[in-house]
Amino acid sequence: MDQFAINLLFVGASFALHIGIAMWARAGATSEFYAAGRGVHPVTNGMATAADWMSAASFISMASLIAFTGYDNSTFLMGWTGGYVLLALLLAPYLRKFGKFTVSEFIGDRFYSPTARLVAVVCLIVASTTYVIGQMTSVGVAFGRVLDVSNTTGL
Repeated sequence: MDQFAINLLFVGASFALHIGIAMWARAGATSEFYAAGRGVHPVTNGMATAADWMSAASFISMASLIAFTGYDNSTFLMGWTGGYVLLALLLAPYLRKFGKFTVSEFIGDRFYSPTARLVAVVCLIVASTTYVIGQMTSVGVAFGRVLDVSNTTGL
């Protein structure tokens, strides 16, 4: 069996495993979907958030930024890390305390304002879109290298 076939087998088995886990662990209610029915320990939840932060967008994008433009742009990495710390320390505990599942719910209810909720939604959409563009570009590069296809096909 050649390397390409092994790569396809490995990727296919990974997809099958993840789809199987998703089907086995289906949520029965909305609260279970958002926060696992509050059954996840806060430390475990924090580790999951940290794992998402240390993703392709962090490693590939930040390393590429510093490699191509020099250490002068390492301030972006500090801002990325600082933003994560601010999220973890200043916002996340209050979401749990207020019993809210999303930042926009929390902002809207905390400030009694549907306008504040709308502003939070717009900010989150812009930030999430920027983040997802970096993630998907990294996925295209990674799959393109593993499967020996173009980045677009890998995506």
